[in-house]
Amino acid sequence: MEKAEGGNQTPATEFILLGFGNQPGLQILLFLLFLVIYVVTMAGNLLIAALVVADQHLHTPMYFFLGNLSCLETCYTSTILPRLLAGVLTGDRTISVEGCITQLAVFGFLATTECCLLAVMSYDRYLAICKPLHYGTLMNGQLCLQLEAGSWINGFLSCTILVCLMSESIFCDPNEMDHFFCELTSMLKLSCSDTSQITPIIYTFSFLNLVLPFLLTLTSYVCVISIILRIPSTSGRQKAFSTCSSHIILVTIFYGTIMIVYMVPKSSTLRALNKVFSVCYTVLMPPANPLIYSLRNREVKEALINAIGGSVTLTKNSD
Repeated sequence: MEKAEGGNQTPATEFILLGFGNQPGLQILLFLLFLVIYVVTMAGNLLIAALVVADQHLHTPMYFFLGNLSCLETCYTSTILPRLLAGVLTGDRTISVEGCITQLAVFGFLATTECCLLAVMSYDRYLAICKPLHYGTLMNGQLCLQLEAGSWINGFLSCTILVCLMSESIFCDPNEMDHFFCELTSMLKLSCSDTSQITPIIYTFSFLNLVLPFLLTLTSYVCVISIILRIPSTSGRQKAFSTCSSHIILVTIFYGTIMIVYMVPKSSTLRALNKVFSVCYTVLMPPANPLIYSLRNREVKEALINAIGGSVTLTKNSD
């Protein structure tokens, strides 16, 4: 993907995020919709993280990873939605080149970390269901910390390399980005530098950080489902499958949409739907964690009831 280096090209100092600006009649509706999603995301994920820390019954590997995912989703959605809400409300969709690269860096770091973390969580479910007698020994506290730290470190290193490459690019007018946040491939389209060396690196990192975690997740759940199908009783199969069905839904939505955006060659139809797929993994995934995965679990419900009961008791005692 080489860019022509015309002498009359003017270096851009800011971008215009077109977002959903081509639908002026829907701006208020979009603002209210995104605001509700943001509030639900923040409240739900912060609640889950607080419950995991406060309730001793949730101090298990599964909820340790879930609490980390909730913290990650809180940061993840705060990278994109506040800026998007401000742009929809005020109509000001400009962002400096430095600010755009910063948003790309934080988003890339968190998205890559989430890919690894979802794979780690699927491995945890694999051990819990396929090797229940050895689960406590295999998934010990040290391994949990190592897997969690490895996910965050991998996300940081991968993102740092890509952002360093992007920071050397020169961006020229026209500076309109047909997206609602500073997304990597959309930024590359506005670069007037030679990006032929960056593109193979993007595909390499996409394979390492998207395809490999997805294959690990897929392998884990193939093993899990094969074990579940061997359970003789229907109630036993349902109970076992309920522990991982929500996770399957989440990873299908997340990996499916993000791989379409970054790995599948773009036809005109897919290019037009690029923003729609991006909405799925950036806006709809974060609230799905507490709504679909966490609050359906019996242990989380009990922890929430205990927390509410404790708050009511403290209030009465203070009165």
